[in-house]
Amino acid sequence: MATPVPIVPAARFVQGFQDYWRAPSLDGLDALLAPDVVLIQPLSRPMRGLAAAKQGFARIFALIPDLHAEVDGWAAAGETIYIDFRLIGTLGERRIEWPAVDRFRLPGALATERVSYFDALPLLGAIATRPSCWGRLGRAGIWRNMLGR
Repeated sequence: MATPVPIVPAARFVQGFQDYWRAPSLDGLDALLAPDVVLIQPLSRPMRGLAAAKQGFARIFALIPDLHAEVDGWAAAGETIYIDFRLIGTLGERRIEWPAVDRFRLPGALATERVSYFDALPLLGAIATRPSCWGRLGRAGIWRNMLGR
């Protein structure tokens, strides 16, 4: 049976998540994710390890350089923390926003697993209708990552 995450470490992790997403950076991931972390999300192959996570985030930030997030709520159960938030940025010279929920496994101070849940259709629709971002999409390697190449 999973050991409950005490509320103080859970709240501390959520505060770190909020702080990170106010002004995200690749190095900032070190404060949230364990070296052997596994990240799972729509539109991407699973990322295994902190180095792979940083590479994946670098691709996302290359596509949406001003990407940031606002937390709407959270809950903790056992070693699991759920964070409800909105990702916000500029894609193809227009604002884009989409809701997501991340589920983190937190056996200690750093997350060892993150599964992100969001509806990818609005994001794909925004990409499809904004040709000015297509070049950046290719240069960032987003399509290769989605196709598993």
